[in-house]
Amino acid sequence: MHIGMIGLGKMGRNMVTRLLRGGHRVVAYDLNLEAVQAAAAEGAEGAATLDELAEKLTVPRVIWVMVPAGGPTEETINALATRLAPGDVVVDGGNSNYKDSQRRAATLADQGLLFVDAGTSGGVWGLTEGYSLMVGGTPEAVALLRPALETLAPAPDKGWGHVGPSGAGHFVKMVHNGIEYGLMQAYAEGFELMQHKTEFGLDLHQIAELWRTGSVVRSWLLDLTAQALAENPTLAGIGAQVADSGEGRWTVNEGVELGVPLPVITLALQNRFRSRDAAPFGDKLLAALRNQFGGHAVEREE
Repeated sequence: MHIGMIGLGKMGRNMVTRLLRGGHRVVAYDLNLEAVQAAAAEGAEGAATLDELAEKLTVPRVIWVMVPAGGPTEETINALATRLAPGDVVVDGGNSNYKDSQRRAATLADQGLLFVDAGTSGGVWGLTEGYSLMVGGTPEAVALLRPALETLAPAPDKGWGHVGPSGAGHFVKMVHNGIEYGLMQAYAEGFELMQHKTEFGLDLHQIAELWRTGSVVRSWLLDLTAQALAENPTLAGIGAQVADSGEGRWTVNEGVELGVPLPVITLALQNRFRSRDAAPFGDKLLAALRNQFGGHAVEREE
């Protein structure tokens, strides 16, 4: 298969490598010329402009976009639309909001262009383990993309699927990330509780390792927990601020819109917000209120 790749960040570069190893021809483009040169050194065809990218691809052209969600994705897809012809396929493999994907699919369809939203999970491990791909779009568009999906996934028949019409792929990926928030929070709380039970002198890495085999809580996230604790048992030097990509917020908002309770995911998201505040105003107010009604001592900031 001949496929264009726009966006050569770490995941984009790894996807190019996996496609090349699978025997596909790849034309690579990025605003960073050094990234393009690095992809070319691995065997990809480099493109200095979007025009050159479009010219180098065989028809029907398939172009996979791996740039940040929001403005960068919108600008890239709009620019591609002026350079492609009816029957060509645009794939958004980033973390776009599914509503944006529905809108983009409709806009491109008016021009005869096909659109696929491919929710992509796998992170830095995708190169060796394969990517989990949640795909939305028309059967026609997905059929054209199938050879690449089978190569990028862990196996041709595992780890990827056409989950529904345009927008469905990014919707499922949004929910996937919301679940990820909850799982990570549960592991974090459990290990923190054990870390505080000092009388037992628990070896947290040992416990993570033994849970990895036979336990009902075993998972890839637990594997990564064990690895992190092996490398740094006390997590020394690691800040406690936890970012969120936005998909957790979208998941919670969707739950509100549909009237679906999501208490675990919602609380996990709220905890990430709290982690970024070194001195939460709400906690200060709690201390002040206890002092007001009960005369309880208040600790002073240094």
